[in-house]
Amino acid sequence: QVKLVESGGGLVQTGGSLKLSCAATGSIFNIDAMGWYRHIPGKQRELVATITRDTLGKITNYADSVKGRFTISRDSAKDMVYLQMNSLKPEDTAVYYCNTYPPTPMYWGQGTQVTVSS
Repeated sequence: QVKLVESGGGLVQTGGSLKLSCAATGSIFNIDAMGWYRHIPGKQRELVATITRDTLGKITNYADSVKGRFTISRDSAKDMVYLQMNSLKPEDTAVYYCNTYPPTPMYWGQGTQVTVSS
């Protein structure tokens, strides 16, 4: 069974950058796609970015709201998934989670809080 642990969140000013990390215990190498999601209180959890596994070409996709600012990547040898976030905006403030895509309910972790101040 895979357990996912997110880290790297914090408080940053508008225009700043953060890099989130997702460490998997258990191999994610053969999982078709991994994703980053975010949850803003009072709203539905939102898919931010996805990346396919190595043998499917590491194809990435992004929500329109983050396209051009966020970059998802994975290091399958280390069972890690990353989210580089640049040009952060206050509306990016949320708890960020990684999970498979589509998400596996039992894999939701605690997430990591990202707060962007204006």
